[in-house]
Amino acid sequence: MPEAVKGESGAGRGQARTRLARRAVVDAARDLFEVHGYAATTIDAISARSDVPAPTVYRLFSSKLGILKALLDTSIAGDDEPVAVADRPDVPARFAEDDPRRMLAGIAAVTSAINQRTNVVYRVLVGAAGTDPAAAQLLGSIQQQRDEGQRRIARTLARRGALRDGVRERDAADLIHALMAPDVYRLLVVDRGWSPERYEEWLAATLAQQLL
Repeated sequence: MPEAVKGESGAGRGQARTRLARRAVVDAARDLFEVHGYAATTIDAISARSDVPAPTVYRLFSSKLGILKALLDTSIAGDDEPVAVADRPDVPARFAEDDPRRMLAGIAAVTSAINQRTNVVYRVLVGAAGTDPAAAQLLGSIQQQRDEGQRRIARTLARRGALRDGVRERDAADLIHALMAPDVYRLLVVDRGWSPERYEEWLAATLAQQLL
């Protein structure tokens, strides 16, 4: 089992051990899900790969779906800090940008970074959702959160009078939903071989062209 950082004492060592164990389990699950898929990966296999006893895995995550959710949360945020993406400093800063084009460019940068981190695990979740009702519910929750964030973009642009003539707030939300979809990232970057930087530039330019 992963060892805690030396020099800490009492509760600090316990918290460090727990955090290291969670990280080991999540890292092991990422590798196994990618190679074998969600359905074929067992808790025992994750336990063996992570060197964390199975009872501890269950105590930390409750279930395999709990591990997948933790993996998604970590991938979306980029770390294991318990802070939602929308509450992190860089996201409010994008919406505070006065220039709509710079605002969309900043949002495109955040979107590209998230897609880079989540592309594989998101496909794992989509595959799991086809046979696991709980995974389907988790996928629906993530899609709802994404929709809320995208509607916020459209609402912000509409309130500032930045939308071009003929584009209503609802139309803008639909366009943002389509252009920022994870499947578009996968088609361009994974299937067609674009670099993430090219995808980011394309997304920023296309959002501006379609919305402003």
